[in-house]
Amino acid sequence: MSTTASLAFSSGDHMLAGTLTMPASERPGPAALLVSGSGRIDRDSNMKRARLGVMQQIAEHLASQGIVTLRYDKRGVGGSEGDYQATGFFDNVTDASAALSALSSRPEIDPESVFVVGHSEGALIATELAADSSLEHPPAGVVLLAGAAQPGKAVLRWQATQLARSLPGPVKLIMKALRQDVAKTQAKRFTQLEATTADVARIQMVKVNAKWFREFMAHDPAMSLRRVAVPVLAITGGKDIQTDPADVDRMGDLIPTAFDGHVLDDVTHLLRSDNGPASTKTYKQQMRRPVDRTLLDLVASWINSPDRLVA
Repeated sequence: MSTTASLAFSSGDHMLAGTLTMPASERPGPAALLVSGSGRIDRDSNMKRARLGVMQQIAEHLASQGIVTLRYDKRGVGGSEGDYQATGFFDNVTDASAALSALSSRPEIDPESVFVVGHSEGALIATELAADSSLEHPPAGVVLLAGAAQPGKAVLRWQATQLARSLPGPVKLIMKALRQDVAKTQAKRFTQLEATTADVARIQMVKVNAKWFREFMAHDPAMSLRRVAVPVLAITGGKDIQTDPADVDRMGDLIPTAFDGHVLDDVTHLLRSDNGPASTKTYKQQMRRPVDRTLLDLVASWINSPDRLVA
């Protein structure tokens, strides 16, 4: 059985709250920082109306394989200080860097054996940490789950195309009758967001984190992927409609170091296996299922294996 402990750490002027999960074995082993995806989600990858539980399940599985983990609440979420709505993408990178330092500084942790596991936006953040040569304790390797290799604006466009394809036939007919074009509507929102200067803005009367959107849309992970100097494991589901599975091959072309890439059939962006058509319509059902076991085993075995250096 694993054990857990609360761990608070500072990032600039903010105190962030996290959970340290430790395996039952007392033997020294590797550790991993877990970084969640986008949205107002907590250390377990849960939000008010969507309990994904991704990072909690990953932490529990890694602990069963002798790996210590740290997962944490975002700014303004759960037990962490700050204003979530005013937090940008690069603020999230700063917070992850502080979390990595806090984990690496623990007396029971070997700072040379600390990895970063990121999901979705967390994978982008893990890439930034892997490319940052100024870190006192750089990660020993990174795991990119449903990570992107294209600029944020291109990712959002791809998402919109996939979501439009998965709409029911009657809805498509209604949109056509109303002359609603998903791509044109999205382009208009992009223009509105890029014109903002405040951290928080109202778009169509909805309060949004404009700073995060501006930074995310302009960010090109390819630039950082080319600078990565540690081993990388990339896993994306074949039924992911929020991140292009083809980005795994793009990463392999960009990353100059040891790379191991996988596209898992029937796995979705929620990291669950689903036998039906690729669609967000089954997300509620997927949340009730465990994270795909093949994915969990791949992550744990890669972290524990020295062969990652020559993948």
